[in-house]
Amino acid sequence: MSYDFLTYDLTDYVATITLNRPEVMNALTRELYGELETAVRGAHTDPEVRCVIITGAGRAFCSGDDVRQIMLGEQRDETVTRLRDVRPRPTPAAAAILQCDKPVIAAVNGAAVGWGMDLALFADIRIASEAAKFGELFIKRGLVSDLGGLWRLPRVVGPSKAAELLFTGDIITAQEALAIGLVSRVTPPEELLPAAHEMAARIAANPPIAMRYMKEGLRKSVHASMEEMGAYIGNSLAYLFTTEDHREGALSFVERREPVFKGK
Repeated sequence: MSYDFLTYDLTDYVATITLNRPEVMNALTRELYGELETAVRGAHTDPEVRCVIITGAGRAFCSGDDVRQIMLGEQRDETVTRLRDVRPRPTPAAAAILQCDKPVIAAVNGAAVGWGMDLALFADIRIASEAAKFGELFIKRGLVSDLGGLWRLPRVVGPSKAAELLFTGDIITAQEALAIGLVSRVTPPEELLPAAHEMAARIAANPPIAMRYMKEGLRKSVHASMEEMGAYIGNSLAYLFTTEDHREGALSFVERREPVFKGK
């Protein structure tokens, strides 16, 4: 599928989605939101994808909503209409990333502010360039954050630090983000994408069925009781023990060789 506002590359089981409006710091319009949702949902259902990287073209990761179009322009009414629904749904692009069965890495190459910071938070793993900056700017626009800020952020950095970032709208550096656990690694700018692809390759080398169950287990662990998690683990193992990938993992260990997993 072709896209107008992002690029999509699939190489060696890794799908790289690059927001591609560098002239406006990859600001989001309804069209770009739609393409992002489509790209992620495509990766979710594609058996050739085992890991997803999301990044931005140019000097920014994502500067959030295109203020002129979404907040002040013709797309504002469309947004308000959707949110006034009797049962408003989560932002479709956010739901697509959060529901994706494949591990998602955010390679944050520059500014990630507003919904751009939320976008990074929707990922399972965040790697940042030294040039990256993060900010939940919604309060500065008289708004509240999306699921990234109000649901994911407290679980990543803790309630107190999340409250500080949400209430002030302060922008923090990549090193500050590393210190509070918002990102797991900071690299020089030129090493960011190689580092993201190296991590994605290590993830993609693992058995994809077990990976889906592992990710779902992490999702459930947010709210599940010990008993519920125990049941999930038991049911998962009962199935995974029957897969060809499990047998390959065990045989490769005994035979002292690298495993080759086929997703069966």
